[in-house]
Amino acid sequence: MAAAVNRAEIEADIKDTLGLVPHFFSRIPTELLGPEWEIFKRIELGETLIPNKYKELIGVGLHSETKCHYCSLFHTEAAKLFGATDEEIQEAVHYAKASLGWSAYINGMQEDYDQFKAELEQVTDYVRSKAT
Repeated sequence: MAAAVNRAEIEADIKDTLGLVPHFFSRIPTELLGPEWEIFKRIELGETLIPNKYKELIGVGLHSETKCHYCSLFHTEAAKLFGATDEEIQEAVHYAKASLGWSAYINGMQEDYDQFKAELEQVTDYVRSKAT
C-alpha cells in the first residue's frame, strides 16, 4: 500500500526553498507533486556533476531553440542567480544558433553519417595529438 502523500508538507518545502509555491506547482496532481518537486530540486537547483551555472547556460541555449518563453526566462534568471554574466548568456545563445545552423545544413544536405563519423574521429585524434 502506498504511503499517503502530504501535499502541505511538500508545499512547505517548496516555499522554504523558493519563498513561495509557484502556481505551476499548485496545478500538479497531489500524487505526482512529491516526485516532480524532488526532480526539480535535484536537477534544477541541486549540485550535480555539471555546475549549476553551466546547466542553466545549457538551458538558455536549448530554450532559445524551443522558443519556450517560460523556460527562456527561467533559465536566464537562474543562470544569473548562479553567477552567469550577460556576456556568457549571450554566448550560450550564439553557440546554440551556430550549432543549430550546422545541424540544419548537415541534415539538409543529407551528409553520409558514417563518413561524418569517421572524419570526426580523425579530427578528434588529430586535435588530441597536437595537445600532447
